Amino acid sequence: MTQQIPDSLPPIAAAIVVDDGRVLMVRRRVKEGSLSWQFPAGEVEAGESAEQAAVRETQEEVGVTVKASKVLGERIHPVTGRTMIYVACEMVDGRAHVVDAEEIAEVAWIEHRQLTEYVPYSLFQPVQEYLDVTLTR
Repeated sequence: MTQQIPDSLPPIAAAIVVDDGRVLMVRRRVKEGSLSWQFPAGEVEAGESAEQAAVRETQEEVGVTVKASKVLGERIHPVTGRTMIYVACEMVDGRAHVVDAEEIAEVAWIEHRQLTEYVPYSLFQPVQEYLDVTLTR
């Protein structure tokens, strides 16, 4: 069931970080419904773009520097009811680890064949298509 979220809340930018045939995922300390493993993500702050928010949140949550390459798409998330903007990002520097221990419990680099183990529900179609291409090169 979708929660009703006021439209006044800022959108959430999610960073889809692919490196060396794997995608970066985080396990949140607090589940959002069935959502446990997710992409690094957070609210777009006043004055920043979704791309800037995805880069910032990745640094704050897992300590890696990434560069936004393109927006993959936008939707109202079917579980949280929040506007989500998905941003493809490239690794620049760092080693992923838990930085924000209040929010993040664990970090993992996931191969294409492991996606359904970590994300047992269907991904947003543009994200799935992007991962299908970039993780199987």
